[in-house]
Order: sequence, then C-alpha cells, then structure tokens
Amino acid sequence: MTDVSAWIGREQHTSDRLDDGLAARWLATFDLPRPNPAIMPQGVHFALCTPEAPTLNLGEDGHPARDESADSFLPPFPMPRRMWASSKIAFHAPIAIGAVIARTSRVTSVSEKEGGSGRLAFVDVEHHTRANGTLAVIETQTLVYRDAAAPDALLSPPPPGDGRFDPSDWDAHRAITPDARLLFRYSALTFNTHRIHYDAPYAQAVERYRGLVVHGPLTASLLLQLAAGELGENRVRRFAFRGLSPAIAGEPLHLVMRKGETGSDLAAFAGDGRPVMQASAAL
Repeated sequence: MTDVSAWIGREQHTSDRLDDGLAARWLATFDLPRPNPAIMPQGVHFALCTPEAPTLNLGEDGHPARDESADSFLPPFPMPRRMWASSKIAFHAPIAIGAVIARTSRVTSVSEKEGGSGRLAFVDVEHHTRANGTLAVIETQTLVYRDAAAPDALLSPPPPGDGRFDPSDWDAHRAITPDARLLFRYSALTFNTHRIHYDAPYAQAVERYRGLVVHGPLTASLLLQLAAGELGENRVRRFAFRGLSPAIAGEPLHLVMRKGETGSDLAAFAGDGRPVMQASAAL
C-alpha cells in the first residue's frame, strides 16, 4: 500500500497572466462591468494557474489522474469521488488586469478516516499566489475523497421540500438560479473538467447527484461579490467557505450576508431553505 504521507510537502509551481481576454471572460460570466481602475474583483484567482493535464491523463471523472509517480502532485487515494470541501483565503493585495501570476502550491496535510458513508481521505493544499511579484492571495484548500456511490444510492440532495427560504434574518439577500450555461462558463474559466458540472447522465448515474452540481468556488465567488456590494470592492481581507450540501443547476440559490462587530457571516441556501454553503468575511 502506498504511504500517502510521503506526499506531505510536495510542491507544484505554475504561472499565468491575467490578460484582457481572461478578465473579459470572467466579468462576462458574472455580468460585471470592466473595472476602472483595472483591478479585478476578488475571486478571480480561482481562474488563474488552472490545471494543465493533457486530456489523455484525465480520469473517468474528468479530474487529472493520480498515481504513485513523482509527477503526481496529489496522493493516489483509491477512493474515486473528489469534492472541494472548503477553503480559507487571505487576500493580501488586489490583482490587476495584465498582472503576471506565479503560484506555489504545497500539500500540507494528508489524512484518512472512516465515515458514516465509508472511507474518507482529506488533503490540504496551500496556494501562494503572487501578482507581478507581490503576494496577492494565500489559500488553504481542503479536498475530500470518497468511495464510489452505490448504483442504487438515493440521489443527492433530496428533492426540494415544501419549505421556503426566509431571508428576513439577513442584512443582504440576492436570489439567483445558476443554469447549465453559467456552469459551463465557469468550468471553462477554471479549466475544470469534473463531469458533475456538465455531464448530467454521469452526475446522476455514477456519482448519484440529482442533477448538474454547481461548483463550490462558483458559489463562493458569488458570495464574494455580495460582500463587495455591501463592503466595497477588494475590501475583504479574510474569507472562508465550507460546502454543506450540493447546489443543483436550474434551482434557486439564495445568497445572504449579515454584518457583525468583528466580521460578516455569509451563506447560500436552496429554495426550500436547505443550507448549501457557510462562509465568513473579515475586513
């Protein structure tokens, strides 16, 4: 059996450029105007230094395949299902259009445990992103790997219930219905080939989701935009999010924010009130 602890400390170095084309596509995806001055909204780092694995090296789910070679950045857990569970992000400096990007990614933690649904594996990856040589973003991303779903497993999440989300306890509220077009554009921006975001038959039959799954960082990006509208552009210094349940394309998604003395709470809910994402922001 492979000693996955050997992956702790493994690093990956990537580079990119936030050129006019990428900036325009990001802004168009979210129906945002071009900023003046040319400082991009927070969250654009998700579309920088994206995976570059050749198509031949993709696994069945669309993610880059993992093996025991020195070129495999992530450990080769046998569990096939992968989920971006959470992130903790520190914004150090804004990223301008035209910036040259350099990112160092390092595996900081690897662990396994038994859960109620089977084996689980966790990988923490710390990304340091520099723009024109200046540290811009530090993000610690937690990935979770799970066993394959049983062919007869109930589809997740459950069908919408009779409840309705009530935004009255929140200071800011935005309702959106992410559809397949938005998911396609976000997958293209982030070069994300995970099939749960664009291949409905695969998502339902293999991974047992009820429909196309909205990307976790897409929901996080929408929450960052809600925070920007309330607090001002590029004012958030610390942001954290954790996925609670899948958001499904074509169904209402409620984005909310509540200001506190030391920071702000943010969240995303399905139309019937089911929690989708929990987040926090601090200036």
